Amino acid sequence: MATSYIVASCKSWHRPGFAKLSTQEKGQWAWVESPDELLQSVKETAGLRYIFFLHWNWHVPTEIWSRFECVCFHMTDVPYGRGGSPLQNLIVAGHKSTKLSALRMVSEMDSGPVYAKRELSLDGRAEDIYLRAGVASFDIIRWMIAAEPEAVPQQGEAVIFRRRKPEQSLLPLEGGLEQVYDHIRMLDAPTYPHAFIQHGNFRLEFSDAQYLEDEIIARVVIRKKPIE
Repeated sequence: MATSYIVASCKSWHRPGFAKLSTQEKGQWAWVESPDELLQSVKETAGLRYIFFLHWNWHVPTEIWSRFECVCFHMTDVPYGRGGSPLQNLIVAGHKSTKLSALRMVSEMDSGPVYAKRELSLDGRAEDIYLRAGVASFDIIRWMIAAEPEAVPQQGEAVIFRRRKPEQSLLPLEGGLEQVYDHIRMLDAPTYPHAFIQHGNFRLEFSDAQYLEDEIIARVVIRKKPIE
């Protein structure tokens, strides 16, 4: 019986990497992008070795992570930065680089033992960083299916990040140009609430920022604020 793997992600930017992986590596590969698809695939897949969660917005049922070896990817050097919105929280904290951690999924979020860590630059727009993290994730997957490593418990004191809320995308009212630039770029990815300001009945959303010596040039989309 061939060894089987499931790759789970709710982000379309991971599909090209999965297409390459599934054609270049041995085994049976399945792609899922919703909780229903995950449950169905687990039921139908024989010889399941790993389930890799690249980017997942939903709770994974206990009956899945307790029965199968589930691997999640988190964009911090855990135990630092467990929790929500890691990319944005890292940039707000002034970090220029981080580590992508591959963890075994357990009951407590981002607290499982670590299979591997890879260096990850935080330069550029959020979309650029997510694409970079995707490449690193697939590299780790290739290594894991070949080496089948043992995960090592996390060491050190945990620092917890809180998930950001959409209203926190409002541009800061104070600070320097670099802070404004970081705020725009860290939210510049598909499906994320872009940096914005309110101007009367209008909402101005910012993306594609360029930070020059004494100014920022950015793309602005103006939307009419819905009537409440």
